[in-house]
Amino acid sequence: MATDLRTQCKITISGNKEQAPAQLFAEMAAWCEEHGVEHDVYGDGEVIQSFEQKVADVLGYEAGLFVISGTMTQPTVLEMVCKQKNNPLVAMHESSHIYRHERQGYQLQDRFKVLPVGNAFRTWELEDLKAWPDDIAAVLYELPMREIGGQLPSWNNLQEIKDHCHEQGIHLHMDGARLWECAAFYEKTYQEISQGFDTAYVSLYKGINGLGGSMLLGDKAFIEKASMEMKRQGGNIYHRTPYIVSAAMQFDRRLEGMPKLFERTKQVYQIFEDYPQFKLNPAKPNVNMLHLYLPTSYEKALILRDRLAKEKGVWIGRPQITPLAEMSQIEWYVGDQLLDLPDHELIAILDWISAEIE
Repeated sequence: MATDLRTQCKITISGNKEQAPAQLFAEMAAWCEEHGVEHDVYGDGEVIQSFEQKVADVLGYEAGLFVISGTMTQPTVLEMVCKQKNNPLVAMHESSHIYRHERQGYQLQDRFKVLPVGNAFRTWELEDLKAWPDDIAAVLYELPMREIGGQLPSWNNLQEIKDHCHEQGIHLHMDGARLWECAAFYEKTYQEISQGFDTAYVSLYKGINGLGGSMLLGDKAFIEKASMEMKRQGGNIYHRTPYIVSAAMQFDRRLEGMPKLFERTKQVYQIFEDYPQFKLNPAKPNVNMLHLYLPTSYEKALILRDRLAKEKGVWIGRPQITPLAEMSQIEWYVGDQLLDLPDHELIAILDWISAEIE
């Protein structure tokens, strides 16, 4: 029912606009014709290999590898490192995707063991890592941390972690599912942000708006070994062309637009200053996403969401349960939708929600 309601709405608050399949495929076909695209065969092809190298260059790595999903990419990287070091210990924040959303695959498949780092509600620092006295093989740092509203560590804290891992011989891996959104906050290049991470994973659909897939970045030797590991797990699909084309044809435009999305996020925060009954996490924008806390229960928030959709044709997102029974949370990604939504329309939506909650 929720999916049906969403498709009927005229306004969707969160995320980027999604084209209908026919329109998207037509644009992909035109781009393929313009650029003389031919299908890759099991990842061997000029278009995919040039795009892998392009993303590697943007992030400052020797090589890149397209992988069908981040859920295949990241545990494989960490398992490879742990086997190489004969050490199963990996440190990561407990909000990490591997730890929270991958059905404990790493544990059930006996790939490595996780040491949770830091506090559940904030980014972690070097002292949090040092609190574990164990010999650690690898560390995963998510930039930004999606489950806590898109929070980012300070630049100095991040550099301290990079330096420590380098000095201690700890493999530092970046979960960069939303890395593209970080540069505007840090005011750094993607190469500067990635420097010090031995490997990195980035998404080709989050932010970029491709059909799916991910990219693994690292040195050539590691990428060659990783390619074989992905094949062994069934990741060797015949044609990657649709995923690569859908990402490559809009890659530059999406990266160039990230500063505008961050500026729009700042404007949204200013609008919320007139609504003290709502709370935002983080308190100040770190990237172009936020967690909106409503002063009503999860169950009531679901009812309110559906009423807003039916009566006003507005989709505000998916309410989530919070530690406080009389509060609920909704994640907003500030993308095309909010960028193009006039302030007065957003204000009218917030007025409606505010009046209904009161």
